[in-house]
Amino acid sequence: MLRNSYFDIQKGYEEINDSYPGYKKQPVIGVTANFSDGNSCLADGYCASVLKAGGVPFIIPPYEERDALLNTLDHLDGILLTGGGDINPLFMGEEPVNELHSINYRRDRQELLLTRLAADRQIPVLGICRGIQIMMAALGGTLYQDIYSQVETKLIKHDQDLDRSFPSHTVTLGTDSLLYKIFKSERFVVNSFHHQAVREPAPGFRVCARAADGIVEAVESVEYKSMIGVQWHPECMILRGDESMLPLFSWLVREAESFAEAKALHERVLTLDSHCDTPMFFDQSIRFHTRDPKILVDLHKMREGRLDATVMVAYLKQQERTEDALLAATAKADRLLNEIEEMVCANCPYVDIAYTPGDLLKLKGEGKKAVMLGIENGYAIGRDIGNVERFRRRGVVYMTLCHNGDNDICDSARGESEHGGLSDFGREVVREMNRTGMIVDLSHASEKTFYDTLEESAVPVVCSHSSCRALCDHPRNLTDEQMKELARRGGVMQVCLYGGFLRKDAPATILDAVEHLNHMVNMMGIDHVGIGTDFDGDGGICGCASASELINFTRRLLSERYSESDIRKIWGRNFLRVMEEVQKRGDVRFAERV
Repeated sequence: MLRNSYFDIQKGYEEINDSYPGYKKQPVIGVTANFSDGNSCLADGYCASVLKAGGVPFIIPPYEERDALLNTLDHLDGILLTGGGDINPLFMGEEPVNELHSINYRRDRQELLLTRLAADRQIPVLGICRGIQIMMAALGGTLYQDIYSQVETKLIKHDQDLDRSFPSHTVTLGTDSLLYKIFKSERFVVNSFHHQAVREPAPGFRVCARAADGIVEAVESVEYKSMIGVQWHPECMILRGDESMLPLFSWLVREAESFAEAKALHERVLTLDSHCDTPMFFDQSIRFHTRDPKILVDLHKMREGRLDATVMVAYLKQQERTEDALLAATAKADRLLNEIEEMVCANCPYVDIAYTPGDLLKLKGEGKKAVMLGIENGYAIGRDIGNVERFRRRGVVYMTLCHNGDNDICDSARGESEHGGLSDFGREVVREMNRTGMIVDLSHASEKTFYDTLEESAVPVVCSHSSCRALCDHPRNLTDEQMKELARRGGVMQVCLYGGFLRKDAPATILDAVEHLNHMVNMMGIDHVGIGTDFDGDGGICGCASASELINFTRRLLSERYSESDIRKIWGRNFLRVMEEVQKRGDVRFAERV
């Protein structure tokens, strides 16, 4: 009988099963493999560094099969793009220079596709040597095919003869960079094995480290995304016990853990965006089933950002109020609602119309996306109170009383105070919306309209896409007093991702949106807040620029220490509580889906 514990499989098996669950959950890091002499291969330092940092390395051999590639991405929490041969310049629209070295045709196409798809899905990525070049080539940057023949300044040696686990030159980091925060040093030594390099970073990235001769040594995202590329080979250091580069792999593993936690949360939580304006683009021949570059919300982007549902609105610009103009406005609202329904019907295996909170939950259980119908601007009903019930019966869940201009219902935040708040007709409209179970939406309303409506409505109301005036002085935003009163009446306010409502002194970012949400929670409590992006209607900010990036918002909420219960409320439960109460007290009923 063998006594050496190394060969005692039974003992190892028993140790694994000695307790439950028996292992710690770790993020899975996809590591791209090299291809040489007909075999997939990988230098040991990559996996050793990932393991030491607390991740699980999963080797991705070079293949291009679409379904396999997409399924691989679905199971990864992070990606490590490894070093290797030169990139074929034809992929960048260039002819090869004489100094180009060997090209690994089995890797280029797959890794360029993998990187773009990972970026769409917000998967954390670390690129090493060839990996930084793949990142930049895939995402719109440019490369030097050969720095020694294409760079005019005098260069240091970038292809060292030293053992790979020893450094050969220095790099200098920007002190405002993420990489500086990771290494806590402005200058350190690295190894170097390359003759290709980044010429210009891709849009959304910046150079954060250079060699002494100015060659780019590292890039990082400036859009609050987990993407870093380095030109040196940090994985080599661990093989001789040098952990100086381990912080880089620890960063990747931490980001992957955060991403994995957000993904799992989205599986359990219903996520609803309470306002998008995608129908504004229907006249541009959009294709909702594709990743259409003209719009910020489509099926691909909803899936990538793990968004379950959105309220699509029929938006009407406030125009003149003659009889003919009012009839035209009503007709346009009907046409837009028809077009939403037709778009959904054309993609019925993957998306459906939801009319109630119960519908949303059932569609999520079926793996389908959901669209709810809304109207932006009560101008749509003209002066015909009967249109409220008619629109409600066709499934409209809410209507904003106005937009940017006074109408027959009320004064707008951007209007001329024509009525001094709600008009007499407006009061009738609010009561009729209550009766039929249609939510009153006060985004765009003036302060006087806001308070008049709270007094008139027998049920809670919402502001489907509004932000905080205390943080950004805009008439469309709510004051602290409005927010407190809205909460006291049981209503809900959804933070808007339009930059002009978030800050005035600089371009807004996801950090600003989170700051507004935090202020809303402080003023109103966690039970009265949510998210209404205003995508395709001016919404979209750095770090959360489309539906595909909404999982980044969840990651920010987790970093702010919001609990799962809190996030569930923010991502829709609060809004649906109001919807459920309004619909329950209304006369119009919709059968929930079976």
